[in-house]
Amino acid sequence: MCGIAGYVGVAPPELLPSMLRVLKHRGPDDDGLHVEPGVGLGSTRLAIIDLDTGRQPITNADESAWIVFNGEIYNFRDLKTTLQAHGRAFRTRSDTEVILKSYEVFGDACVERLRGMFTFALWDRRRRRLLLARDRLGKKPLYYWHRDGLLLFASELKALLCHPAVARSLDWDALHHYLAFGYTPRARSIFADIAKLPPGHTAVLADGRLRLARYWTLPAGSAATAERIAPADAPALVRHELREAVRLRLESDVPLGVFLSGGIDSSAVVASMREVTGQRIATFTVGFGPRAPSYDELPYARMVARRFETDHHEEILAPVVADLLPTIVHHFDEPFADSSAIPTLVVAQATARHVKVVLSGIGGDETFAGYPRYLGLRLSELYAGLPRWLRTLPAAAAQRLVRESEGSRSWGNWIRRFLGGGAQPLPDRYLGWTRFFSDADLERLATPALRHRWHERVDDAQRAAFAGLGHDDPVDGAFRIDLSTYLPDDLLVMADRMSMAHSLELRAPFCDHRLIEQSLRLAPATKLPRLGLKGLLKAAFADVLPREILSRRKQGFMVPLARWLRTDLRPLMDDLLSPDRVKARGLFETAAVDALEREHLAGRQNHADRLWTLMMAELWMRQYLDTHGLWSARE
Repeated sequence: MCGIAGYVGVAPPELLPSMLRVLKHRGPDDDGLHVEPGVGLGSTRLAIIDLDTGRQPITNADESAWIVFNGEIYNFRDLKTTLQAHGRAFRTRSDTEVILKSYEVFGDACVERLRGMFTFALWDRRRRRLLLARDRLGKKPLYYWHRDGLLLFASELKALLCHPAVARSLDWDALHHYLAFGYTPRARSIFADIAKLPPGHTAVLADGRLRLARYWTLPAGSAATAERIAPADAPALVRHELREAVRLRLESDVPLGVFLSGGIDSSAVVASMREVTGQRIATFTVGFGPRAPSYDELPYARMVARRFETDHHEEILAPVVADLLPTIVHHFDEPFADSSAIPTLVVAQATARHVKVVLSGIGGDETFAGYPRYLGLRLSELYAGLPRWLRTLPAAAAQRLVRESEGSRSWGNWIRRFLGGGAQPLPDRYLGWTRFFSDADLERLATPALRHRWHERVDDAQRAAFAGLGHDDPVDGAFRIDLSTYLPDDLLVMADRMSMAHSLELRAPFCDHRLIEQSLRLAPATKLPRLGLKGLLKAAFADVLPREILSRRKQGFMVPLARWLRTDLRPLMDDLLSPDRVKARGLFETAAVDALEREHLAGRQNHADRLWTLMMAELWMRQYLDTHGLWSARE
């Protein structure tokens, strides 16, 4: 891992070195500085750009401003030219100094000019103020703790736990959110006193007060903006924007590669990369071998690698998965239930042997309509209009007759969920398809003592995002839910933690904010032509990608979790969710947990995601709470 850490206020002298030691990494940029009494800044940033003069903290000429920074600013060369026109001189070739000089010229509004992934802390000595900032989609993390005149901040939650005053009291509403969606919400952590700076926000500490301000949000969409872009022109527009996003992300002084799954997103990234560079491209793919053929994308990745003549590397996922889980829990700091973290960690480990920077197709589904649930929303509008008796019969039959699938998609579960929730109002219908545990599920699962601690509606952020829908189309609202919550709080967290675990920097061209802004200007029907997932993106690259890539159905970066829980991971599940352990924790009803296990093991229902959510929560509690014996909710 790598990142920034610091404090403002009275703190023990050994605090900053202790926090920095938590941010382990490989690379030379590892430094901390007590800028002045009561102010300490430190960084363990990976050395990617300006390996010789980019050490942090960086100060201006008269040492009136200091900065530590984590991430990359992709447009820093253009910004540097602009700042030189304003009379600013530079002592380094780093993007860190560009942020500092931008602050001198533009003040806090400097963040609006940055195109990249970043968190930074900037101490203005003259004004006695600290500026914290986080990139628009939250690709880089920043936690903080503020109490009694002391502010602590760090890229990792565990760094804040180095201070003896930081308690490990749970935020029960954050736990509620985790059980519902598999991750904690954007502005809160699993600990009650530790918060996250939300994506697209700055925070200013001055006169002892911390003030947060939002500088970016998803742009509004409307029929008027959509009409300005003719559907026939949309593919060329998308091709241009993605190519530019890829070009900017090739800035590096160290070797660079691409995560290639064989899906349309990563294939489009490789195709765009080929258009903007003549250098040889290194691609990396993970497979599951003959034991799980329905999850294996190696043949498609090879097809793309041959098409663009890449230097292709493959990794077969054959480790003892249970042995990876403590590492995964350690690097997330908080409970996290997306099982795709397993292959992400493995492919990051394999890739880090060859390169230090990798591009990924993350964000393509949310930006260009890649999830089947978007089609489900379209179809559900028709289904909801049927007479009630026509909806009741198939829903009841599905509950009894539709069997679960062992393949990469649980079609039985999807059909039941679609038919069961098809008559619900929006956005409840869509949110029901994205949750691990529904409200009704949690009524059965959580003990009365746990439910009593929940005080907030768990999906307020999702509902607020949906309310901003444009184009008079609920599918646009679904895009906004995923772009505002699932992408930044799940996928980008996973990408950052699992890549940084191996000192690998991951860059996501589809998460370029200008590309997202252009995408939201387009009507959903343009991105889903004739109900075809990724229809617009496929049209944009139809002339360069193999036909098999364009025509294959979506697979996703998934693992055979349902089968693993019945076989390889069965002993671990039995241990983590044993009745004695569940009862001792006091969080969940033992009968409800036992029912989930029995139904899953018998093949009557696919409860893999739910069971995994409970298992990862238990593993997290063992690592982070059981410091002096078994932690219990009754404490």
